[in-house]
Amino acid sequence: MTEVQNKTSLKERIAWPIVWSVATLAVISLYAIWVAAENDAKMGTPKKVVLVQAIWYLLSTVMVVIVMQFDAEQLFKIAPFIYSIGILLLIAVLFLYNKSVFADTGAKSWFQLGPLTFQPSEVMKPAFILMEARVIRQHNIKYGHSVKTDWLLIGKILAWLAPVAVLLKLQNDFGTMLVFFAIVGGMILVSGISWKIILPIYGLVIFLGVGTIVILVMTSWGQEVLGHWFHAYQFDRINSWLNPSGDTSKSAYQLWQSMKAVGSGRIFGRGFGRISVYVPVRTSDMIFSVIAETFGFVGSVALILIYTYLIFQMVKITFETRNDFYSYLSTGVIMMILFHVFENIGMGIDLLPLTGIPLPFVSQGGSALIGNMIGVGLVLSMKYHHRDYIFSTAGDF
Repeated sequence: MTEVQNKTSLKERIAWPIVWSVATLAVISLYAIWVAAENDAKMGTPKKVVLVQAIWYLLSTVMVVIVMQFDAEQLFKIAPFIYSIGILLLIAVLFLYNKSVFADTGAKSWFQLGPLTFQPSEVMKPAFILMEARVIRQHNIKYGHSVKTDWLLIGKILAWLAPVAVLLKLQNDFGTMLVFFAIVGGMILVSGISWKIILPIYGLVIFLGVGTIVILVMTSWGQEVLGHWFHAYQFDRINSWLNPSGDTSKSAYQLWQSMKAVGSGRIFGRGFGRISVYVPVRTSDMIFSVIAETFGFVGSVALILIYTYLIFQMVKITFETRNDFYSYLSTGVIMMILFHVFENIGMGIDLLPLTGIPLPFVSQGGSALIGNMIGVGLVLSMKYHHRDYIFSTAGDF
């Protein structure tokens, strides 16, 4: 192994644009959660709700600092261990799940830790990204690329996805499963697999997705047949997405209220801290409606631009690093954040069905925040260590 490391100051080794982007989103998060809690007595006192979220931010910041200390070699070596811990947590939650959350949502995906709840699948996301990055790099070093080896790599990637998908299915957490699919989709794109293989596969996936929706909409037997794989409330979400004004007092109520809140913000919003439309679960799943109602279209676009800038800086660091393992790693993190943003905002304006996906760094919740911040820590470690490696043919650092 040959290692080259530039001697630069600590200040220059930190990707400050990423840090400031996340810090800005943290301020927006605390503001939006305060406003939502102030207008919903069920959430508790605004000070308490915001304080809890601030504590989660402090804890997750500590996690970022810890993760940054690991360089590519160390991350590569610990990936199987971290992945294994994540799998064990996903198994454990099937037996130790929060009974009250299960009664409300039908999902066995939350631990109860005293007064707090924790979702292990959120921290499994960066662990899964680590493992897949290791698998792709090892394969490419050992086999290179051909039609046969590319199919072998796809098989390996899906093999490490399979246990996660099965456990999430048992937890009844389809929304989170979609995030893992998005991560895999992005990592396959940068893995070096031939486009002659990728294009037909992605075309088939799109065809099956569109076909499923068409069957649900245009046939009377669609839901009966697909009912073996999906639950009734999931069909309700599809129906609400396709016809949000059809049942605004029941299954479509949350979506309809969110659309009303977003629309009422108009161009410049109602003003700082001013909301009048009630939206269920506003502090987490529907936090975007707070931004849209108080700051309008301008504020909503500004929020999206912050995310765009954050993603741009992550991509920029990836190109500057010139490290293939880090490239796979950062792609997974970028896809994780992108899918969360696209899905959360999309479902709030009826562009996509409701899935319960939080808005990264803004929605209330500790486990999702920690998972996303660990992802940020992985990307920050790229510049923090700023090393160019010449990998051995054995595939080890």
